[in-house]
Amino acid sequence: MAMIELVMPKMGESIMEATILKWLKEEGDTVELDESILEIATDKVDSDVPSPVAGVLKKKLYKEDDVVAVGTAIAIIATEGEEGSAAPSTSDQSVSTSNKPAEPVVVTNEPLPQSPAVASINRNGTPSTSNNGTGRFYSPLVLNIARQESISMQVLEGLPGTGRDGRLTKKDILAFVKHGGTPMANRPAVPAAKENKASTQSRVALSPSPSLSGDVEIVEMGRMRKLIADHMVMSKKVSPHVTSFVEADVTNLFNWRNKVKKEFEAREGTKITFTPIFVEAVAKALRDFPGVNVSVDGDKILYKKDINIGVATALPSGNLIVPVIKGASGLNLAGLAASVNNLVDKARNNKLRPDDTQGGTFTLTNVGTFGNLSGTPIINQPQVAILATGAIKKKPAVVETEFGDLIAVRHLMFLSLSYDHRVVDGFLGGSFLRRVADYLEGFDPNRSL
Repeated sequence: MAMIELVMPKMGESIMEATILKWLKEEGDTVELDESILEIATDKVDSDVPSPVAGVLKKKLYKEDDVVAVGTAIAIIATEGEEGSAAPSTSDQSVSTSNKPAEPVVVTNEPLPQSPAVASINRNGTPSTSNNGTGRFYSPLVLNIARQESISMQVLEGLPGTGRDGRLTKKDILAFVKHGGTPMANRPAVPAAKENKASTQSRVALSPSPSLSGDVEIVEMGRMRKLIADHMVMSKKVSPHVTSFVEADVTNLFNWRNKVKKEFEAREGTKITFTPIFVEAVAKALRDFPGVNVSVDGDKILYKKDINIGVATALPSGNLIVPVIKGASGLNLAGLAASVNNLVDKARNNKLRPDDTQGGTFTLTNVGTFGNLSGTPIINQPQVAILATGAIKKKPAVVETEFGDLIAVRHLMFLSLSYDHRVVDGFLGGSFLRRVADYLEGFDPNRSL
């Protein structure tokens, strides 16, 4: 019988650790190849970890809510066959071959060797894999942030943690840095107790406790809702938001879509919604106005050559996630429809990978799906603009014809663009938004599939 290590998979370039949300299998349970064993969460997305082999879950090495570094063994699976150990296919580790039989993985009840996930900081501020003597451990991500912000070990040990058993999380240390003002290296040294008090007072000032009266139900925010809340607050603090509006006559594309939707689905095997048509128009406009397809790094503007458009998607839980269509400008309408439908389906079935939500350069949110006429969306950092498309409504409108102006019933919709006024001024933002509307209004009603 061989003992196979199941390791925490690498979920994306910037992902260094993940939280175990739920074990789907118990010790002693039989697992099939590619059967999900546990659910994990990163700061980007939730995902399942499948079994790399068929066998029996022999031992779970971590509990639910534990934060585990990428590449760390999280379980042992017993399989039939010669003894040996192997890394699962979901990891980025290379597998070396040898004529010598592999040594078996020994599973005991003794404490596991300390992994990088429980590292501490030396007195000089560099990471160490040894215990700091206080019984408190820190993830590599927290240690790296502490080192970059010159936060001493004394202050780090005094910070309250919101993780399991008081563990200090990424959110905790970033909140400390944000609410504490400047990094520790630029501030006079103060005792940790005073530092904590100042940080707490800052948080209280920013988020006063509500007055509760009457019949009130208090519900703790879920993990994803907390991440969304933090991201939205951060975006409003970072970017001075400006929102512009236009109304577009989309009668041609509305009628075209209704005319071809059955034929399109029969031929392409996927439905044609309005979203890929909107994405196509946005991709064209971004090519025309590259100054909107940027991000900001300090006093530098980073122009993105790739056009990767995120599509905000509402989940059954009520939360929001933004999967990204990579290389949107290089896809035809059928390719955009397939990409949109595939990503939305994966999002709603909790099948997204972290890479599916990374690398976006612009975001589209369709508030018209909920019957809303328009909205003022918040920029998805580090992007500098986000477009909201409203509901398509039949309205009387003035139509110019060769016989003069006429009043006719047309399909109209509002488009709204929120943009970062640090780098996108009114001329650029307004011109880009108008160009998107022009592409939609100029849609060819006789366009072939």
